[in-house]
Amino acid sequence: MKSFFILSLAALLVIFFILGSGAYNMAATEKHWAVTEKIITWVRENSIEVRAKNLEVPTIDETDIRLIGAEHYNAMCTICHLAPGREPTELATGLYPQAPVFHEKTPVTDAEEKLHSIKEYFWVIKNGIKMTAMPAWGPTHDDESIWAMAAFVHRLHGMTDEQYEAIVETDHHGHQHNDDHGHHH
Repeated sequence: MKSFFILSLAALLVIFFILGSGAYNMAATEKHWAVTEKIITWVRENSIEVRAKNLEVPTIDETDIRLIGAEHYNAMCTICHLAPGREPTELATGLYPQAPVFHEKTPVTDAEEKLHSIKEYFWVIKNGIKMTAMPAWGPTHDDESIWAMAAFVHRLHGMTDEQYEAIVETDHHGHQHNDDHGHHH
């Protein structure tokens, strides 16, 4: 037992020395070590799952999903998470870790998986994720809006350019706007 304690302490001291020496490159242009990536992913996924699993998904009005969720996503999220038919932005390209691109994900059809997905999106949108570019939107948005965003993000899975544009061209009053030249916005 004493040998295990001494070896463990020595290993910790070596790890702290290596990390404190600057050997670990924190630049966003360099990938994490494979073991670091696995540990961070494991901790992040378990943390989100534990905190999201007991959330109760409220009834989310379809209009809120299409209008509040889509409007907020289009205004606040596309710079990092992109949107169907849009090219990666300079910000999205420079992020590490890269933000998930939701419209490239496979649609979830299982009802239980769908609820699980929406719960996790809600938790992440509300609370953000440390050491990523994902901000916490909870301090500036009410839960109803965040649930609408979470449901919309889930709905993005497999969404086409045309489907996305049809949703974001409609404003919160349910009509399209024309610019001075008669073009839709």
